[in-house]
Amino acid sequence: MTENSIRLRYSGFVLFLFRLISVGTGLLNTLIITRNISIEEYGLFNNLNDILSYFTLAATIIPFWTMRFVARRHPGASKTGLVINTIIATIAAALYLFTISGILYALQIREEYLTTYMIGVFLIFENYLVVVLEAILRSKRPETIGFGLFVLEISKVPLSFLFIVILRIGLIGALLGLTLASLIQIIFYLKYLMHSFSGKIRWDYAKEWFKASLLNIYNIVGMRILALTNIFLFIYIGELSRAYYGASQSIASIISYSSYLAFALYPKLLSGGGKEDVTTSLRMVLMFAIPMTLGAITISEDILSILNISYKVAKPVLMALSINAFLTTLSLIFSSVISGTEKIDVSAKISYREIVRSRLFLSITLIYIKAAMVVPSTYLLFTSMPLDALTAAVYLALINILANILVMLAKYVIARRCLKFMVPWISIGKYFAASLLMAFVLYLLRTPARLTITVAKTLFGALIYFLVLFIIDEETRRIIRFVKREAAKTFLG
Repeated sequence: MTENSIRLRYSGFVLFLFRLISVGTGLLNTLIITRNISIEEYGLFNNLNDILSYFTLAATIIPFWTMRFVARRHPGASKTGLVINTIIATIAAALYLFTISGILYALQIREEYLTTYMIGVFLIFENYLVVVLEAILRSKRPETIGFGLFVLEISKVPLSFLFIVILRIGLIGALLGLTLASLIQIIFYLKYLMHSFSGKIRWDYAKEWFKASLLNIYNIVGMRILALTNIFLFIYIGELSRAYYGASQSIASIISYSSYLAFALYPKLLSGGGKEDVTTSLRMVLMFAIPMTLGAITISEDILSILNISYKVAKPVLMALSINAFLTTLSLIFSSVISGTEKIDVSAKISYREIVRSRLFLSITLIYIKAAMVVPSTYLLFTSMPLDALTAAVYLALINILANILVMLAKYVIARRCLKFMVPWISIGKYFAASLLMAFVLYLLRTPARLTITVAKTLFGALIYFLVLFIIDEETRRIIRFVKREAAKTFLG
């Protein structure tokens, strides 16, 4: 197998496997944080992430083109991407240090938290490095990213325990743990990629990438406009509402992990994949996304309670955000089809006319359409009605559901114009039927909201789902045989 020969199923299942394993470590890390800091400080933790997102606006611009150039075997693309993104990271970190004091003043956050927010400068720098390293790996060895994610998650837990529980430095400890865990992840990635950075930097590539960055900036601005809704929630409703939304989102985001089963689809299409790869990816992703969504909705109260009993009331928020996560997962697959079939950069030369006329540009424009629906309505709702913390979070989630349905359908239409792939409707029907049976059993199991019981309940639900699916679906039996065969190769040699 050559360096760029990507195995779609193998890469997808490796990535998804380690993401599932990281669910447990991620939950444990979240428990350490939520049970040792106040709800208000957890709201500040989420607010810091919101602020940092504006200083990592440019993190994906160069990696976007780096991955495409590496996948198409343009020499020197890896080294060029790493160097340029490091330079941009330095500029972004310096800008954050210069402006953070004023940002806290504008948001009416007490000055005593300045030191806490200053730690964000390290997270900014690390984010730029992780993004570009993962872009290079995705075009060569996508499964390695799964190992890197696992390294990040298992590093977080002992570090968070050390800083928060043993040293008792609270919110600062949570940020230090995340910073050091990200550093370990970066070192792990570099171990696999050092051989890729030989040769010279291709400044001609850089010229093309910066010229094409118009497309990325267009995408970034749209995403940041959308992110204003979280800022509105924090400013006009308060830390408690942001905490409800953040806690629910941290759980619902697990559903989107199923998209990792199609993670290799994008580079696969860039290097010559076809419509069968899209259908295979849809089948793999939906096999897990459908039961995960229905499961999260069914036991939402139990899941939130194990984070902290105070989050139990946010059950409707989690239910709505679970549907959002499912819609986002589908959109990601269709986005991969659009991006993977676009050929504006196939010759390493990119023109503005081709960018504007591309389906990539059309796909990104959907972000602005969504923002036009979500941002004004959220602002008017929060500023014109007396809403409590829970109601505001629920309304924000419901508004996003309506917008995400339209975006998902539009991306499906565009993707179908790019590649005439088949949607596996029969398989989807089987997944949904098995998921409904699983959800019904889980609903009948009234159990105390304890960590071990909830985990056991979740595993029992998964067992029911796959047993039913194994009986009614031949494709499931074929995938299980494939997983067993690949596991034997990987772990037994």
